[in-house]
Amino acid sequence: MLLSFTSSSDNGLTESEIRDGLFSALEKLGVRRKVLAIPPDFTRFHSRAGELTQIAFQYYRENLKAVLPALGTHFPMTEPEIGTMFGELPRELFKMHRWKEDLVTLGEVPGEFVQEVSEGKLDYPWPAQVNKLLAEGGFDLILSIGQVVPHEVIGMANYNKNIFVGTGGRAGINKSHFLGAVFGMERIMGRADTPVRRVLNYASDNFARHLPIVYVLTVIGKNSIGDLVMRGLFIGDDYECFRQAAELSLTVNFEMLEKPLKKVVVWLDPQEFKSTWLGNKSIYRTRMAIADGGELVVLAPGLREFGEDPDIDRLIRKYGYRTTPEVLQFVKENTDLQNNLSAAAHLIHGSPEQRFAVTYCPGHISRAEIESVGFNYGDLAAYVNRYNPEKLQDGVNILPGGEEIFYISNPALGLWAARERFNN
Repeated sequence: MLLSFTSSSDNGLTESEIRDGLFSALEKLGVRRKVLAIPPDFTRFHSRAGELTQIAFQYYRENLKAVLPALGTHFPMTEPEIGTMFGELPRELFKMHRWKEDLVTLGEVPGEFVQEVSEGKLDYPWPAQVNKLLAEGGFDLILSIGQVVPHEVIGMANYNKNIFVGTGGRAGINKSHFLGAVFGMERIMGRADTPVRRVLNYASDNFARHLPIVYVLTVIGKNSIGDLVMRGLFIGDDYECFRQAAELSLTVNFEMLEKPLKKVVVWLDPQEFKSTWLGNKSIYRTRMAIADGGELVVLAPGLREFGEDPDIDRLIRKYGYRTTPEVLQFVKENTDLQNNLSAAAHLIHGSPEQRFAVTYCPGHISRAEIESVGFNYGDLAAYVNRYNPEKLQDGVNILPGGEEIFYISNPALGLWAARERFNN
């Protein structure tokens, strides 16, 4: 089954079109008595997954038995976040994914396959882990809901990543993140077919066919007046659903620039970005756009920690965002990184590789802490006064005095690249 609803209008799909589209797809599935919804957490608020989960509840009512936010390694959702994202959805439906314990291993992708897709860089087997609720909960429908958008680990987010990473476990998350980092982030971002995706597809095809998973995938972008709208809704149970969504996302969420940028200023919404684990999307998504010797300024009023997990936070503070060769050497020499490869991958993802400068302007972290992990420190008040988000527009801005900057109001919504760097 594949159903797609795309908008030819700049204003995107209307609320009634979204509701009718999902309802018509669910009708084609026939009667389902025990439904599990797996939306993302609050860090993907703009995916519209909260709205779609509420629509699914309107359709299934008492047959929607549980909602399992795909936390991955993120913090559990707070009550205010649940209320903002999911409205009046009954709170007793919500289950918490504990990524270190609530797990079932469905199978293991052979090391030979990992070696093949990584071009010989890695040869470890990959465990296909999911929350035990999926495998043991007796559900006759699992709705995996989320947004397809360029992503630093897997190329294009969502589809089976929402299952194997969002509800996955320590080993699977660590190894998939490290695979993407070692293969090369700039070879992955904006591509649907990547080594990490191939590993997850192998797991779907060989170990998860018995799970009644249907994907509900959105593509979100800004219209001509800067409002976020849903440009596409794709519903299906196989790779074709993801492929079509990824194809649309590239036209909506990817901005190809004719020349590299000297200065990029990124705003991190304080409700969404409280850690560099998430906030470094400002680096991931712009790195192919920034010129050698350029600067990235990150306005981060909500920033209060580095990792969303205490162990990862400690490792970031210990090793910092160093160059890829340095991090790989740290991994060879230190068991704490060997046992937490997703942290090692994150250090690589967040490194400007000494090619451009990163100036972080945090709301709740000291200068000493910022500088200890390898970033420059900027005073938030002073930088916001200079680069006022309320006065800037996404894209090129010429400031009083003639300074030219490129402003991004939310790095999670897209990917930016200079043509020469992306092509190479």
